Amino acid sequence: MLRSMTGYGRGEATINGRRILFEIKSVNHKFFEFNSRITRGYLFLEDKLKAYVQDKISRGKVDVFLQIETLEETDVQVVVNHSLASAYVDALRELKDRYQLPDDVTLALLSKYSDVFSVHKAPEDEDAVWEAVRQVADMAIDSFLKMREAEGARLKEDILEKAGEIIGLVDQVEQVTPETVEAYRERLRTKIEELLQDNRFDEQRVLTEVAIFADKVAVDEETVRLRSHFQQLQKLLDSEGPVGRKIDFLVQEMNREANTIGSKSVNSKIAYLVVDIKALIEKIREQVQNVE
Repeated sequence: MLRSMTGYGRGEATINGRRILFEIKSVNHKFFEFNSRITRGYLFLEDKLKAYVQDKISRGKVDVFLQIETLEETDVQVVVNHSLASAYVDALRELKDRYQLPDDVTLALLSKYSDVFSVHKAPEDEDAVWEAVRQVADMAIDSFLKMREAEGARLKEDILEKAGEIIGLVDQVEQVTPETVEAYRERLRTKIEELLQDNRFDEQRVLTEVAIFADKVAVDEETVRLRSHFQQLQKLLDSEGPVGRKIDFLVQEMNREANTIGSKSVNSKIAYLVVDIKALIEKIREQVQNVE
C-alpha cells in the first residue's frame, strides 16, 4: 500500500502508576531522520524508540515526543546526609553552651536544614518502563500509519489520473507523427515540381528523402518506452513496501523520453503536446516527493 511521508499520531495511557503520552509526526525527507524529546530521566529509551520507529518507517523526518509522569511515588527514597547532620548538631550545641541558650537541638530544628536530606528515585526497571512505553507508542504509531496510508491513497489516485492524461497525450503524438511525414512528402514533391517545371523527377529520390526525414522525426521508440514506464508505475503503485525512490527514478526516465520527443519534433502540434506531457510529469514528480 502506498504511503505518504506526512503523518501524525498520538497515544496516551496510564500504566503501572505512570501516565505516558507519546506523539509522533513526520514530513518529507530524502532519508530517515529521527528527532526526539523525552522526559528527563528517561533518555535511556531514545535508542529503543529510534530502532522501533525505524522498523516501521523507512523514510521521512520523524519527530517523537515522549512524556512520562509518575503518579505513585513509591519509587522515591529520602537519603540523610549523616555527616552534615552531625556537623549541624555539634555547631548548634556549641552555640547553646557558649551563649547559655535555654533550648536544646530538636528534630524540628534540624529538619529545617534542607541540605541534610536528598531525594532520590530508586533505579528504574528499564525493561518494565520500555514495555509500558511500547504499548502507548503502538497506539500512536498505528494511527500515524493509518494517516500516512490515507494520504498515500489520495496520492495514488492523483498520480494515476495524471498518468492517464499523459497516455492520452501520447496517443495524440502517435497520431500526429505520420501526418507530419505525409505533409513533408507533399511539400517535398511540390517543391521539386516547382523547380523542374514538370512531373519528370526521380520518385525514388523523393521516397529516400522522405524515409530519411521519417527516421529523424520518428518517436515510436520513445512513446513505447513511455508506455512501458507507465505500466511499471502502475505496478509500483500497487506494490507493498516503500517505493518512493523507485518512482522518483522512473519519473526522471519519463521526463527524458518526453524531452527526446520534443527535440525531434518539427510539428507545432507535437511541440504543444510535449509541453503538456512535461507539465503533467512535473506534477507527478512533485507528488512523488511525498511518497515513502
